[in-house]
Amino acid sequence: MPLPGQRPTVTAGQPDLSHQAQQLLAAVEDALQAPTSYRSTDPTVPSWADGPKIGTAPAVPQPGVPPMSQRSTDIGRTALYCGVATVPPGLIAIGLLLASGQANPTVIGCICAAPAALAAPILAVARLLRGAKEVVAAAPAEIHQHYSGPVHQDQRNVHTRTSGLWAKTHNRQ
Repeated sequence: MPLPGQRPTVTAGQPDLSHQAQQLLAAVEDALQAPTSYRSTDPTVPSWADGPKIGTAPAVPQPGVPPMSQRSTDIGRTALYCGVATVPPGLIAIGLLLASGQANPTVIGCICAAPAALAAPILAVARLLRGAKEVVAAAPAEIHQHYSGPVHQDQRNVHTRTSGLWAKTHNRQ
């Protein structure tokens, strides 16, 4: 290692670094002086300003994925939609198993962990259902009232009409 103020000496087998640095600077200067765009002034060459050109030449196959027929595209799309259509029934089955207490939420979460976006909501819903069961279990016991003798229900002023997608009963007097 040279001391401060000393120039490094070139020994046999080592390239001259100052010569390489000069070559690099010359290459950079040449690259900066080269034009980065070209505008053709030849009027016979079409440009984007002339609009699309429609000719009689046949289409040339492009590199990459070959074009598919409409039938192949429709079959692929149908297969994709059929695969997506299996998701809601599966989620309904998982929900029923969790609600009935026949499934372990941790196992279902691990099975669904392949798409991790589904695992977290499933575990959250399982925990919510478990909390709801605990609330129901902590509710007061049902009260059964037993009457001896005749019981009469007054139904003179009850007019019931139930309608709608979510049924709502209206009792009007």
